[in-house]
Amino acid sequence: QVQLVESGGGLVQAGGSLRLSCAASGSTFTTYVLAWFRQVPGGEREFVAGISRADNTRYGDSVKGRFTISRDNAERTVNLQMNSLKPGDTAVYSCAASRRVVVSTSPGGYDTWGQGTQVTVSS
Repeated sequence: QVQLVESGGGLVQAGGSLRLSCAASGSTFTTYVLAWFRQVPGGEREFVAGISRADNTRYGDSVKGRFTISRDNAERTVNLQMNSLKPGDTAVYSCAASRRVVVSTSPGGYDTWGQGTQVTVSS
């Protein structure tokens, strides 16, 4: 089973950019669908972006046009480039992995989760 560790979170002003990275270890990276979710205190996990084994991508409506997900199979990482950040993007961002074929927008579609990294966008 794959293990996931996120990095790259922090504090940024509105309109700024951040790049999150999720490093995977343990199992065959290329066989996994990978995704990013985010969660605010007291809220449910919200789908942000996902990428399939064939590099097909899917985005949540609130981040389309601003965020880009990519995977580097050689480095065993999945990255999330976040541009034009808004205070509403403030959350804990977690990466997730699934052995399923398609990108699911539901947290229940993922088997393995990282610990998460905090992103705070100030106004």
